[in-house]
Amino acid sequence: MFGYLLLVINVFLVILNTAVCSVLICLMALMKILMPFSAGKRAATFAANKFMWCWATINAGILALSNRVEWDIEGGEQLKKDGWYLLISNHLSWTDIVVLCCVFKDRIPMPKFFLKQQLLYVPFVGMACWALDMPFMRRYSRAYLIRHPEKRGQDLATTRRSCEKFRHTPTTVVNYVEGTRFTAEKGTKSKAGFKHLLQPKSGGIAYTLAAMGEQFENIIDVTLAYPDNMDNPFKQMLMGRMTRIVVRIRVLPVDEQVSGDYFNDKPYKRRFQQWLGNVWEEKDKLLDEIYKS
Repeated sequence: MFGYLLLVINVFLVILNTAVCSVLICLMALMKILMPFSAGKRAATFAANKFMWCWATINAGILALSNRVEWDIEGGEQLKKDGWYLLISNHLSWTDIVVLCCVFKDRIPMPKFFLKQQLLYVPFVGMACWALDMPFMRRYSRAYLIRHPEKRGQDLATTRRSCEKFRHTPTTVVNYVEGTRFTAEKGTKSKAGFKHLLQPKSGGIAYTLAAMGEQFENIIDVTLAYPDNMDNPFKQMLMGRMTRIVVRIRVLPVDEQVSGDYFNDKPYKRRFQQWLGNVWEEKDKLLDEIYKS
């Protein structure tokens, strides 16, 4: 009974925290619109990022008050707040977003997500993401490009232009390579050969590298696990039953293996897919060791 009472309290606190921080970030968005000078716009963006940091910090406090969590974190000692990173991770639950923000909020710049152009017009959400300088991208389907070949390459060019603001601002871009949360049922259906992961989708990460590859200093490969709360970890966390969170961090170089024209160079595309497949095989073995231990 106490667990469900804690669930209600925590849901209320998280929603309240999210609502307040979102309103403050939207106010910064209005300031960016009204500011006539670029220095003022940068100051508004800085303040919006601070409000996002506050959101992550308060969520971390709610997590700490509600749960007696044993944090098992290894790696990432060389990371810095003024760097440029691409962060990739396995995806198990909504808990992942909270955990990543808790672990990295004081290690690297606050994360940015590549968003679909349509989200820009969603009330509050679009404005808040715009205030945080999250890049909006417009992806054309293959069928559309066949009908309109003159549009080929424009989506990538648009995304690159939206990423120009990151050239002088330290940035972390997050990419969930699997595209969806892992479940045992999805793992069985995917037939990817992994025990604890889904098949990685190379297109999204290749798109990010094509748009910002020259700016990234490193790729941060994160492996997340909740060994004692594998069944619905988000609900378990909100009920105060989260006991152990395992985070393993690898810092990978941005070298010739991940630098190339994924969309037009077929040999490079095969090499990139093989590289990502190897990263995922190592991650699956690591998760197996964590769960067995």
